[in-house]
Amino acid sequence: MAYTGDDKKLLDGLKAGKEAAFEELFMTYYAQLVVFAQKLLGDEDLSREMVQDVFVMFYEKREVLNIHTSLKSHLYQTVRNRCLNEIKRNQIRRDHHSGIFIEKKNQEAYFDDKMQETELEAKIFSVVESLPKQCKRIFEMSRYEGISNQKIADKLDLSKRTVETQISKALKILRNSLKDYVDVVIFIFFWLLM
Repeated sequence: MAYTGDDKKLLDGLKAGKEAAFEELFMTYYAQLVVFAQKLLGDEDLSREMVQDVFVMFYEKREVLNIHTSLKSHLYQTVRNRCLNEIKRNQIRRDHHSGIFIEKKNQEAYFDDKMQETELEAKIFSVVESLPKQCKRIFEMSRYEGISNQKIADKLDLSKRTVETQISKALKILRNSLKDYVDVVIFIFFWLLM
């Protein structure tokens, strides 16, 4: 049974102990929640552990869950709270984390920004993954690996113009796919300059 897009069905499936519902929830949100936690904690292993703990707790309490927001919002809020608790516990002995602490009035905006940034990165990754094979490879070599257009052309036995055309095509697809995101212009501008 597919639960995608319907929180009530997914939540009912979870409460009923349906493994497929829990698996779908985990597969949908695990990676983005780890990235979100990592932005707050600065530690990938700790972030993975934190998110896994949230999913374990979520599963253990599935029968009594009473969620008033979306499942996604609930998971992000839970991970955020766990991260805050971890940061507070380590504040005294870890001076280098002092930059994470911000005034109370700015905390909500800070965490909202990090959540939106994580979602945008996930969307960009998804769009890049869906590019045609050659276009994707050229784009990744250019933007992720920092290889010049001429070197990409040499490596793939293509003309430099073909490489430029494929990068332009990838950027156009990204712009069209991400037009609803406010910060996308900044990301695309950054990638254009690379």
